[in-house]
Amino acid sequence: MSEAAHVPVLAQEAVDALAIEADGVYVDATFGRGGHSRLILAQLGPVGRLVALDRDPDAIRAGAAVCDARLTLVRRAFSQLGAVLDELGIAQVNGILLDIGVSSPQLDDATRGFSFRFDAPLDMRMDPDSGMSAADWLATATEGEIGEVIRSYGEERFAKPIARALVAARQKERIGTTGQLASLIAAAVKKREPGQHPATRSFQAIRIYLNRELEELKAVLPQCVERLLPGGRLAVISFHSLEDRIVKRFMRDESQGEQAPARLPIPAAMLKPGRLQRIGGARHASDAEVAANPRARSAVLRVAERVAVPAGPLA
Repeated sequence: MSEAAHVPVLAQEAVDALAIEADGVYVDATFGRGGHSRLILAQLGPVGRLVALDRDPDAIRAGAAVCDARLTLVRRAFSQLGAVLDELGIAQVNGILLDIGVSSPQLDDATRGFSFRFDAPLDMRMDPDSGMSAADWLATATEGEIGEVIRSYGEERFAKPIARALVAARQKERIGTTGQLASLIAAAVKKREPGQHPATRSFQAIRIYLNRELEELKAVLPQCVERLLPGGRLAVISFHSLEDRIVKRFMRDESQGEQAPARLPIPAAMLKPGRLQRIGGARHASDAEVAANPRARSAVLRVAERVAVPAGPLA
């Protein structure tokens, strides 16, 4: 699929959930190939503004094709959202969109080393100019570290034998390609899940770990709440159960506000009120979208709205 033809999952649903105001200021914290950004720009008026972030240089290059003075595109990880807005002189915004995880163009580009569909150099970094590649990590991590990453981030029940096999294999030669890694994992997995390649969970786990995807998500969510104007919307699309769990719990906790410890009688007026109101429940792609794009099957969209906090010492 070409970059121009790339359509993000749940695109219209996520942008509609932002309830765009024509003269508002919005953030697309995961620009990708600009699918969401183009939809947002289409609803903005002449004085509306969109700030888009991405740490992938390929995404930034693709963004050069969007010639719109209302768009400011910044190469930065979304965990730095607050700092970027400060640099741009923006205190608060009307809406923020997050589309978590790896994008289809990243998976489809063999040179990026994200997918076992191609035999390519094993990289997996969303920002290839920083951090450690998957090949370098597998060459230096201990068996215990590899097993823990695959178990924790991939929820892979065969994490231990996979780690053992990888450490044994690297004694003979460097694990430097996606094909090598996929073959080694496939040989170590005793029971395969129907319709899924045995390396799926491990590849996903290593990618999430190397790019600190869960840490990035945990870092940006509080910043989103701080930066939203009352009535502003936060829309988050996730593709992994660990990501969705983080988003779900964060929105739940922010909607409930500060909770008193069990058996401790603290007046409600002394507790900080919730700052978010959840808008509907989890939303999933339609059967038609899943049929057109199988990646949409695991997508979950959650939406919340910033509520006005009463003025006072506890605000």
